[in-house]
Amino acid sequence: MQTPGPEDLIRRVRALPAAAPLLAAVGDEPGVHLVGGAVRDLLLRGGEGGDLDLVAEGDVAALAARLGGRYLSHERFGTATVTLDGRGYDFAMARRETYAEPGALPDVSPATLREDLLRRDFTVNAIAITLGGSRAGELTAAPNALADLSAGRLRVLHDRSFIDDPTRLIRLARYASRLGFEVEPRTLALARSAVAAGALDTVSGARIGSDLRLLAREDDPVAAFAALRELGVDRAVDPRFGLADAQLARAALALLPPDGRRDLLVLAIAAAAVPRADLAALLDELAFDAGSRDRIVAAASGADRAAAALAAATRPSEVAAALPGASVELAALAGALGPAEPAREWLERLRHVRLEIDGNELLAAGVPEGPAVGRGLRAALAAKLDGRVAGRDAELAEALRAARK
Repeated sequence: MQTPGPEDLIRRVRALPAAAPLLAAVGDEPGVHLVGGAVRDLLLRGGEGGDLDLVAEGDVAALAARLGGRYLSHERFGTATVTLDGRGYDFAMARRETYAEPGALPDVSPATLREDLLRRDFTVNAIAITLGGSRAGELTAAPNALADLSAGRLRVLHDRSFIDDPTRLIRLARYASRLGFEVEPRTLALARSAVAAGALDTVSGARIGSDLRLLAREDDPVAAFAALRELGVDRAVDPRFGLADAQLARAALALLPPDGRRDLLVLAIAAAAVPRADLAALLDELAFDAGSRDRIVAAASGADRAAAALAAATRPSEVAAALPGASVELAALAGALGPAEPAREWLERLRHVRLEIDGNELLAAGVPEGPAVGRGLRAALAAKLDGRVAGRDAELAEALRAARK
């Protein structure tokens, strides 16, 4: 890979969708640098959209304030986050980090740009481009960074990297799958050693959960979880957790409609071997929000039963009855287990069918309030799904017959 010169690099930076307001805020200030994934992708592919990471050798708060937008400061770590026009800017002072104990959050102190690069996770993310002043466009890289980027290689910057911050084990899987890079042999050995030594046990469940959620949101989450399994990290989260059947996962994702959550579906498949009660507790420990937790648990624990019911269904109403109140993630996983066509029919058509009547019309017709109303509406919906009734009057007649039995 040929490294572009400063003029070419700053031109590529200016072309980034989020760059214009940032460069206006930086002006000619010399100690501000674009760093991390944005630089990596600029060198690999010429640039992509997305949020930007910045390192400042001066006043981070003042720089972030000049950018405007919604501002959030984290004084302990010398960082600030700005959201402007839907784009994110993460500012950090150039710093060195020390760890009081394995897995602890770092203690930080000001440092030079080169020192800052050496504290990062992988060499390919330890490259910076200066944005302002006479050195605009100048590239600064950690040792091995440019060679590793050119070779498609992931390497940690020091041997204690996974001990200091074990969530880097999950990030290693994420970058390996996203970039298609190989893990450098020494780094692979360090990762496996850290897993075997129980490094993840030193980190809070919330931090592990945060990185797992990012992993599940990758463009190819199946490849991401396969990389996690290769490292043994999934079983370190829980011995029963992990994506063991990539083919099943890809089949389920192919069934999932646009309104589904790919991340939740893959997590449900990875968690399918964890019993329901244990899974709910695990997801709570990993700080999943209640809505996501419930959808993952429902899909993981209910797919086998739903698949059996779908396989036995012979009419559209029976297909719908096999998935009462189901999420699209549950239906997609159930279909991937065998009965793909009835699952697809429910996902694409049956779940959208609605009656033209409601309970008020049954009450007005003299049906007493209570279970008879629900029985009537269910019967009318089944008849509509099977094509036996059409229109409001026919629906009401069917509902009244069932309600009055």
